[in-house]
Amino acid sequence: MSKQIKPIAIYLPQFHPIPENDEWWGKGFTEWTNVTKAKPLFKDHYQPHLPADLGFYDLRLEEARLAQEELAKSKGIHGFCYYHYWFNGKRVLEEPLKRKLNNPKEDLPFMMCWANENWTRIWNGGESDVLLKQEYSAEDDYTHIQELIKHFKDSRYIKVNGKPMFIIYRPNLFPDIRSTIALWRAEVKKAGFPDLYIGCTKTTDYENLLNESGFDFAFEFQPSFSNRPESIKNTLLRRYFNEFLRKIKATVKNKYELVYDYEAFSNLQINRGFKANCYPTITPMWDNSSRRKVNYFILHNSTPDKYKHWLKHIKENYPWEEMPEPFLFINAWNEWAEGNHIEPCQKWGTAYLDATKEILSK
Repeated sequence: MSKQIKPIAIYLPQFHPIPENDEWWGKGFTEWTNVTKAKPLFKDHYQPHLPADLGFYDLRLEEARLAQEELAKSKGIHGFCYYHYWFNGKRVLEEPLKRKLNNPKEDLPFMMCWANENWTRIWNGGESDVLLKQEYSAEDDYTHIQELIKHFKDSRYIKVNGKPMFIIYRPNLFPDIRSTIALWRAEVKKAGFPDLYIGCTKTTDYENLLNESGFDFAFEFQPSFSNRPESIKNTLLRRYFNEFLRKIKATVKNKYELVYDYEAFSNLQINRGFKANCYPTITPMWDNSSRRKVNYFILHNSTPDKYKHWLKHIKENYPWEEMPEPFLFINAWNEWAEGNHIEPCQKWGTAYLDATKEILSK
């Protein structure tokens, strides 16, 4: 390929208190609250994931955000993709990006991904207990795109041929996603842009979303929860806990069904190949057992070398020339409560960032 790959790291803004989280989870709650409570669940289980170089930051602070951006730039990260939370005109966790927009010193490119799901108590098993509900309408589509255009006009916003790049995480939740996209494109053009470059998360029917609903691209969210190897409960846990598992209830035993070997998982993704009009994504590690007490998903035994193997395969085999820009998504920059981060941790330091720079800068 002739162009330099542009890695975009997905960015979680939930590292500052907000009134909603104070009410639902306790005063002062942030993502760090779950992170610091985590404990190992089995032998050699890497928990808790604790930050190193950047510490337990508060994203309301300019110093914290600038430190993140300087670190990202030094390791070759092209930009951040901020999770965006919008509930019929109500925004939550918007403060870090809002402050970035008002601060020219924060010059790392950025884009947004609308995490358009209901907020529930799924963290503690209460998935049916809805805290913030998503509802869709033409009126809300209009109000929403006017708000997004304010971000698109920022010179740091990532654009493709002048088109602002935006992702909808769960397009299948819309009653009429085609109408939403059509309205958004019209309003973006009225605002002076050539068009909107809009994408969605890759699903089993994503080709239909691209062909029929008006999306321009998909991105492959990793880890792929639908494409996974055999659970290592039959290997690792049998080896360490065979006698113990025979004595506990099957319902407890079933909790471990979502523990997978990172190398086996990454090899499965490698063997699956790539899809047309779908940007590749890689995850350095994943372990949301600090956030979910039931039905957690763990990629066990991740190392920087195993991550490099997967990343090298993507670099050398993805059909970069078929896409307008060579974007590679990394999930994630700082999803600490999902054990999913390339920010430095106390176990690995900057090793995952160093591996990213090593592979992609060659």
